[in-house]
Amino acid sequence: MSTTMKPASDANQVSGGSAPASPLSSEEAIKLFDRYVIGNYTRYPVCLARGAGSEIWDAEGRRYIDFFPGWGCNLLGHCPPRVVAAVREQAGELIHVPNTWYMEAQGRFAQALSERSFGGQVFFCNSGTEANEAAIKLARLWGRGRYKIITTEGSFHGRTIGSLSATGQPKYHQGVEPLLPGFCYAPFGDAQAMARLIDDQTAAILVEPIQGEGGVNLPPAGYLEALRELADRHQLLLMLDEVQTGMGRTGTWFAYQQTQIVPDVMTLSKSLAGGIACGALLARPEVASFLKPGTHAATFGGNPIACRAGLAYIETVEAEDLLKQAQELGRRFEQRIHSWREKSPRITAVRVRGAMIGIELNGDAKPLVEACLAKRLLVNGTRQNVLRLLPALNLPLALFEEGCAILEEVLLGGG
Repeated sequence: MSTTMKPASDANQVSGGSAPASPLSSEEAIKLFDRYVIGNYTRYPVCLARGAGSEIWDAEGRRYIDFFPGWGCNLLGHCPPRVVAAVREQAGELIHVPNTWYMEAQGRFAQALSERSFGGQVFFCNSGTEANEAAIKLARLWGRGRYKIITTEGSFHGRTIGSLSATGQPKYHQGVEPLLPGFCYAPFGDAQAMARLIDDQTAAILVEPIQGEGGVNLPPAGYLEALRELADRHQLLLMLDEVQTGMGRTGTWFAYQQTQIVPDVMTLSKSLAGGIACGALLARPEVASFLKPGTHAATFGGNPIACRAGLAYIETVEAEDLLKQAQELGRRFEQRIHSWREKSPRITAVRVRGAMIGIELNGDAKPLVEACLAKRLLVNGTRQNVLRLLPALNLPLALFEEGCAILEEVLLGGG
């Protein structure tokens, strides 16, 4: 097989890492994907080309309001200025070096996360599923022979085989069994059911403070406190998956900070680095010590670009007082959606915690997601009958009003 590259003058080829000679239309991009990209995603027939804040434009220049930027990763919206500047600067200095060397950015980012949480030590990786894999391995190392982990029904912890085994949704298990042994699932919010699953081989409890993919399910009062008591009584690790709830989405840096508990282990990703791929595991030092050299690694984890982006993200949240803004944004959405619920039997429940919003419907959410897209508003459907919004913390009031007008029209007007 010849490995000769086409000449750079061929406008339809990419050569030497350069960009295509001219932007593709949405139709052209779809054809390119159909031929060369594995079809494991259901994609909307739109090629997104440029974003700024909570607005995004497609290849044809059409503008959309984004109430679900980056599947929850862009908690500052698209291309936040401090993050963009940090990435550009860092890319000109040092892109990647292995973790057999020290890097200032990684150390500073770990310090920033530790000081804003429970004083833990940090392992960096690239995604939420990797962070949860690290947590699973850490629990088993710490357990010294105890290997079982109890999670919850309706949970979502990732798509690698370990984190998928921890996920309490059978639909994600179909076709890839057998799963990793050692996982069992209690109903979310039921600490007594969790207690009945504990045996002498149990090492840890792994739970989302708020279930995201499961439908924005809020825990009952006292639930996390009851799990903390169970973990202490049975000498288990309490591990919180804050991949979706962390980094300020719920109005505090981490959702557990709205309770009276502190976890032993916490996993993070999504908005951790302002839209740049990054994941992290935080653990109390006496637990973290079980990850000794050679027990775990991530080649690109904690790379300088991701860490500089994460520091810029934290700087933006604090400089613009966005934790307070998250709380206010949640109140606005809750008030607005409850006003619609009074007028529409279509809405059966409203669940809001900061910039994490679930609108439960009495039917399929997919047609409403598509109706919003037709009106140039990006939202998400999950758990089949839940409209999920994960807006940016800095969503401007004007865009909030414009997006809500579309949502109201779709929800109250029949789509």
